[in-house]
Amino acid sequence: MRARSALVYTVLRLLAFLVPLGVLLLFPVFQELPWLAAIFAALIGFSLSLLFLRRPLDNVTGGLAERRAQRAATGRRTGAETDADAEDSALDAPRRGTDPGAGSER
Repeated sequence: MRARSALVYTVLRLLAFLVPLGVLLLFPVFQELPWLAAIFAALIGFSLSLLFLRRPLDNVTGGLAERRAQRAATGRRTGAETDADAEDSALDAPRRGTDPGAGSER
């Protein structure tokens, strides 16, 4: 994933929310109920992003898929995966009757 494509997508999503929010807050009824303006702005932003932000979303998700495939092909593991395996072995050790921290002392 390129950081630029993720940044562009994030900025466009924020604009799809903030611009309608600003316009809605210009109306007197929404000045008294700003939470209602935020709800409508979120719905409008969601609709706009579904309609117009398909290509930036595809760029971001395509980059993530490439990165994951490359990591799987090289056999590299993330820190979270390594940490999860260490936790799993620590939790499974009492069931097997071994102590993972004891080494070969038993």
